[in-house]
Amino acid sequence: MLTKPRITLACLAALLCNAPAQARELSATEQQIINAIKARSEAALQLLERSVNINSGTQNHAGVREVGKLFRAELDGLGFKTSWSDMPAAMNRAGHLLAEREGTQGKRVLMIGHLDTVFEKDSPVQLWDRQGNRVRGQGVNDMKGGDVIMIEALRALHAMGALDNTRIQVIFSGDEESVGHPTAIARADLVNAAKRSDVALAFEGTALDKNGNATGTVGRRASGGFVLDVKAKQGHSAGVFGYNGYGAIYETARILNSFREQLIEPDLTFNPGNILGGTEVSYDSLGSRGTAFGKTNVIAPSAEVHGDLRYISAEQGQRAKDRMKDIVSKSLPGTSAAIRFSENYPPMSPTPGNYALLDLYSKASNDAGLGEIKAFPPGERGAGDIQFVAPYVDSLDGLGATGRGAHSPDEDLDISSIERATIRTAIYLYRLTR
Repeated sequence: MLTKPRITLACLAALLCNAPAQARELSATEQQIINAIKARSEAALQLLERSVNINSGTQNHAGVREVGKLFRAELDGLGFKTSWSDMPAAMNRAGHLLAEREGTQGKRVLMIGHLDTVFEKDSPVQLWDRQGNRVRGQGVNDMKGGDVIMIEALRALHAMGALDNTRIQVIFSGDEESVGHPTAIARADLVNAAKRSDVALAFEGTALDKNGNATGTVGRRASGGFVLDVKAKQGHSAGVFGYNGYGAIYETARILNSFREQLIEPDLTFNPGNILGGTEVSYDSLGSRGTAFGKTNVIAPSAEVHGDLRYISAEQGQRAKDRMKDIVSKSLPGTSAAIRFSENYPPMSPTPGNYALLDLYSKASNDAGLGEIKAFPPGERGAGDIQFVAPYVDSLDGLGATGRGAHSPDEDLDISSIERATIRTAIYLYRLTR
């Protein structure tokens, strides 16, 4: 994990927070940037509508590429060098849009969005349905609204000549909602970009606190899982607890209950989502379903559990896995068990560097008259692309649009949040790249 940029950002944040009052005001250029954003509010909404009216479910490869083509033209016009990164055919994913400006000035910034949505081509959800200051539709806040915020913030800087000589990379992934496998290939572009950056900013939707105020995301829990396999001596039920042992189902119950009793700690969860036990057990991992056969007078020789495992740091994850393995090893008589783990998204730990980034973002928001931005509780946010880059670079997420009902037929967007988030982002980028 990089350390030097984290120290630099933390020091910069401290200096800005302790600066004299006059230094906290917007510069003339920053005020012009805000004016440029406000002048394009309707045009920004039209760009969003054009993108939403293209279905881009993860498996609609043509739709994903079409949205990529739309955004690529915008970035080309802002002086970015753009390209399309194809994935191997066997991965069954459309690929990613990459863009970059090369320079020597300021922080090296990586901006992250995604082109796909959870709404596939046959979805009955309406594409675009505006109702006053809100709009419903496929991916309006997750995350085409965030994509437009990225582009419009960059456009405002470009209008002032403020993109010249900056070092900014933009990646719009085409499979965030259903990451292609192997992830090492699917996220290679992101990881490579992170290794050439000082700051990573992701534009998933802005989460609101209980008072309705915007927040920033400094941490996300890892998304992974576990599979527990339990074997036992099969025999007549009259011999259970005695010469025939306890059976696989009792051993499974012991293990899961021990997890509950011994592993509980903040930001760590482990959920058994599927349990099968009996004389014969089969499980279909693709369909997440299985079958089991067993008679009540037969001690079950097999049991299988498929579960979810989430943790806020690599250290917490390893500690939990070690403890789970220890519990599994203490088998009841006549039984044996093994557990294996998987990790789909690594953790984005809430590091001091991430909090320093949030401080700078909050200051930009305050200076623009949009209020303070506090951290969203790290353990309450779901998984996202930012987690693949967080081990390499200071990171901040949740800078996108504000809406409700993501991933549901009721997904909607507060239209005014586009302008607010664009202003925050543009001032923030301007300061990071000076």
